[in-house]
Amino acid sequence: MWKTLFSVFVLSVVLIASAQAGYDRNQAVPVEKVLYGQVESVRDITQQQLVEDKNSGWRTFGGALLGGVIGNQFGSGHGRDVATVLGAIVGAGVGNNSGRGSYYRQTQLIELMIRQEDNTQVMIIQDKDPGMPFNPGDEVRVVYLTGSVRVDKAM
Repeated sequence: MWKTLFSVFVLSVVLIASAQAGYDRNQAVPVEKVLYGQVESVRDITQQQLVEDKNSGWRTFGGALLGGVIGNQFGSGHGRDVATVLGAIVGAGVGNNSGRGSYYRQTQLIELMIRQEDNTQVMIIQDKDPGMPFNPGDEVRVVYLTGSVRVDKAM
């Protein structure tokens, strides 16, 4: 019974994780539709994103290891053991506090107002690509993917 429940749990986690996987480089994804259009307006915008530090565990471990090695250099017998433990504790605290916290990352985005060939207007916000500048009047291709959209210049 437990094996069956565990198998169902693992299978559901794998299916959910694969369903939420994003569009990666060198990966083919199904295209729902492609429409051509003309850029009516362009606006540069920025997005500020809070980024959590995911390396604090490694810094804590490294600090504890280094502090333990340094503490082991002092004393002898039980004194050396105490110095090693204290060095590891102090090192872990210093490693955990160094570079601690979160920081903000600013992302450059572009907002495009596009009149498509079927005479509908869409506004699309995507990452700004310095190699592909957009200007009002540019002919573009709007590629609708499953769950997302991408705009590039029409060829």
